Amino acid sequence: MGSKNSTAAKRADALRSIDAIVQAAAACLGRNPEASMSEIARVAGVGRVTLYAHFASRAEVVDAAMSRAIDWGNEALDAVDLTGDPLLALARYVEAGWHLVDQARALLVAAQKELSAGRIRELHSGPAARVETLVARGRAEGVFRSDLPITWLINVLHTTMHSAAEEIRAGRLTSDRAAHHITATVLAAFTPPGTPVPETDGRA
Repeated sequence: MGSKNSTAAKRADALRSIDAIVQAAAACLGRNPEASMSEIARVAGVGRVTLYAHFASRAEVVDAAMSRAIDWGNEALDAVDLTGDPLLALARYVEAGWHLVDQARALLVAAQKELSAGRIRELHSGPAARVETLVARGRAEGVFRSDLPITWLINVLHTTMHSAAEEIRAGRLTSDRAAHHITATVLAAFTPPGTPVPETDGRA
């Protein structure tokens, strides 16, 4: 009985350590994408040996922090109304999605250095599936172009969001203007050829 209790206690301690490490990684990498494993361990309140016992490499820590950020992001995106006019729904999605990308800018830089493009795509599959439904509906209603694959249009949307994050890091764009720039660019890309591009001001 005693050994069972001690095993449960060890497991609970391990889960607490893992949770602390992932939280610390998200905080440290969110401030500085170059944050070291030592710094993450210090902020988590664990030793490097404990950190490496749970995560074999820096890439694994970055992956866990990115996964958690995307889980939080999915919760936030669940609250976005994607019904009604597809143009307005897309603008609402961009507004909410951009805030999430903006908050995770530095973390995304770390992820792009440590993780494969395929793994980053996989982590983004939740948000991608959500917007895929919206784009498919917009195409069915004749609002969004149907001459390009949906997967390509979604890639354009997410690439534009990530590019906005890079432009802010480079000092060429301010955070408060980014959602407008992204929405204007994406609507131009999504509008059927030969159709006037909708105005974006005041649409979100």
